[in-house]
Amino acid sequence: MNVCYMLRCADGSLYTGWTNDLEGRLRAHNEGRGGKYTRSRRAVTLVHAETFPTKEEAMSREWHIKRLTKAQKEALVSGE
Repeated sequence: MNVCYMLRCADGSLYTGWTNDLEGRLRAHNEGRGGKYTRSRRAVTLVHAETFPTKEEAMSREWHIKRLTKAQKEALVSGE
């Protein structure tokens, strides 16, 4: 399973990434071994996730989400 996910950092910011092991990736982020961005913004919580059959689709969705405005990302997280 390939997942595009969004995390809420302790400072309120959002982080977007993709993985094929969501539980392991969340653990890595919270242990300081995840992305450089989240290392200083722990703890993080999962706020949005979408699954895809291929790695390429998950990566593409990550790319598209990263280009959204903060307001658009917040709307996606809240389900609007």
